[in-house]
Amino acid sequence: MLQAIIFDFGGVFMKTTDYQPRHQWDHRLGLPPGSVERIVHGSESWRAAQKGQLSMESYWQDVAQQLHLTADEVRQLADDFYSGDSLDSALVQIAKSLRERGLRVALLSNDGPHLRHKLDHLGITDLFDPLVISADIGVMKPDARAYQAVLDLLGCRPDETLFIDDMPANIEGAQAVGMNGIQYTTPASLQTALNKWLPAPPRQQT
Repeated sequence: MLQAIIFDFGGVFMKTTDYQPRHQWDHRLGLPPGSVERIVHGSESWRAAQKGQLSMESYWQDVAQQLHLTADEVRQLADDFYSGDSLDSALVQIAKSLRERGLRVALLSNDGPHLRHKLDHLGITDLFDPLVISADIGVMKPDARAYQAVLDLLGCRPDETLFIDDMPANIEGAQAVGMNGIQYTTPASLQTALNKWLPAPPRQQT
């Protein structure tokens, strides 16, 4: 029987719905489309930040160096880069409904140490218990140790959990340690999938 639902964050709760701010930086710097995004989210410094090996300040300094930006410019880039992201309120409601049904709702995210501040700003920190970020534990999905970290905090067996992520490799990593998995696409498709896993809620008597 399922005891806990474990969510990813980026690409699930938070999605980039407008890529124009990122493309504008490509144009501004005379780079092919997608170049800035590849450096911001594809560089070794970003991977190091997600593993807690590099501070966010040092990470953005590396981005500035790669793109030949001043300190003021890279601060503006950091603001602009995420300005097209939006929180999926429908998914927040699904997570809240899961908690109301007595399930544990946890977060396991590959991200830097700044994610806690972002969750506080969004007002959803209390939605997750536990909250596990790769930068805090030093390993990233799909490393088996990342999944084990959240399982240890939940006190659940792998088969008592359902892991939700938008990346197939991360789902496969969860399944490799015995967890159940659903690849996330939309709130509606997730709700349909959850209905197959969870018993129908009891009807309220009138």
